Formats: sequence, C-alpha cells, structure tokens
Amino acid sequence: MFYLLEIIGTMAFAMSGALTAMNKKLDPFGVFIIAFVTAVGGGTLRDIMIGRTPVGWMLELNYVYIIVIGFILAILFRKKLDQLRTSLLLFDAVGLGVFTIIGLEKGILVGLNPIICVALGTITACFGGVIRDILCGEIPVIFRKEIYATLCIFGGIVFFLLRHLQFDNDILYLVTSVFIISFRLMAVKFKWYLPTVENK
Repeated sequence: MFYLLEIIGTMAFAMSGALTAMNKKLDPFGVFIIAFVTAVGGGTLRDIMIGRTPVGWMLELNYVYIIVIGFILAILFRKKLDQLRTSLLLFDAVGLGVFTIIGLEKGILVGLNPIICVALGTITACFGGVIRDILCGEIPVIFRKEIYATLCIFGGIVFFLLRHLQFDNDILYLVTSVFIISFRLMAVKFKWYLPTVENK
C-alpha cells in the first residue's frame, strides 16, 4: 500500500508540474525539468534533512521512470485535458495527500517526534510545488491565502490520532490521504481562504 501511494504521488506531482509548465508555454525540456523537480523536490529536501543520502530517487530508478511516464502522459493527453486548471488541481491535490503520508512515515522510521513528523510530511508534500511555482514565475501556493499546507498539518494530526487508536496502516494511509485530497478540492470549489496579513 505504501509503495503504491509513492507511485501515485510521484506520478500525480510529475503531471502537475508538466501541466503547469505547458500552461507557461515552455519547451519539452523545460516541461520535463519542471515535472521532475515537482515530483522529487519535497522528497529530496526531506531526505537531506533526515540525513538519508543519496536521496531516494537516486537509489531507486523506478521513481525516475514514473516521472518520465507522467511527463509523456501529460504531453500526449494535453489536448484531452479540457480544463487545464481542473486537471492541475486534481493532480496537485492527490500529490499533496499522498506525499504528506510519505513524509510522516519517513519521520516515524527514523524515530522523530510526531510534531517533527508532521512538519516533515508538510515539507515533503509542499516543497516540490514551491520549486515548481518559483521556476514558473508564480508566488508559491503555500505563501498565498489558499488553504494548502494547513491541510497537511491537519492531515498529520488525523494520522497520529488514528495511529494512537491502533488502526491498521492501510486504513491510516487511506483516511489521511482522502482527508487531505477532499478538503483541498472543497477549499478550491467553495473558495475557502485563510485571512491575509496586511500592512495598513
């Protein structure tokens, strides 16, 4: 289940990055680079922070293959993705939910405090998107008023509450990811925003 989630998250973020790059009218190489850094950016930072080097995608080429497949699929089916924003939102939400869980589990494996694990899950889920947005000339989503990183934090809390109640790992992964994905989609659909801080 965990490995399947990693595959899904990597594919989703690769396609999210590719769609963003195509929206910016980059060339194929540029689209691939954005897809790649979106998929591995958060995980790379996480692995460096916990001292796990070489980082995951350097040791397991399957992740590179998955990114290439995601890139190709995004290129081939770009015309069928009628509403680019909707497709991008969906892939980004899936990546957000899945990568939060991956970061949480990596933190648990090295014996970190649950609070730090939640931070690690948030970093894993969000920082590939941060790199994507910066390279594409956008203000990163987590720095805007959209509800984004906050959902990773609440998802982490849900995860540890269920873990404390000794739920099966597969249920933990499923409930946490569905919680984050569904609330991210609802936040966009119903225009739920965090208040901004203004200098008056």
